Parts: sequence; C-alpha cells; structure tokens
Amino acid sequence: MELQKVQRTTLTMKEAAEYLGISYWLVNQLVRRKQIPCSKVGGKYLFRVQALDEYLENMEQQSIS
Repeated sequence: MELQKVQRTTLTMKEAAEYLGISYWLVNQLVRRKQIPCSKVGGKYLFRVQALDEYLENMEQQSIS
C-alpha cells in the first residue's frame, strides 16, 4: 500500500517573496501592515498560493481603476 504524497498549498515567507518576485523584506512589511493575506501557524507565517494569486489579481484591478 502506497502513501500518497501530500502536495503543499502554502508557502513560507521566503517562498512567497520568490513567488511574487519581491524581496523578503517587502513581504515582511506587507504582513506587518496587514496588506497581504497570510496565516500565522506555530510562529511561522504561511501564504496560500491561491490567496496570493487573488491578491495579485486585486492589485492589478486597482492599478487600472
């Protein structure tokens, strides 16, 4: 019996910075200002890929409004 490998749907702060193409420092600032969606779990901030995609989409819409 094989165990299925769990696919991660969250990113660490460093991975989120790489995913968004911005610096770790900027992600940290956005978290502190509560401007980016994240969850704090066990002292670590985690970012759902889907939430980051929605965040980017919202930022794009605001830029053309």
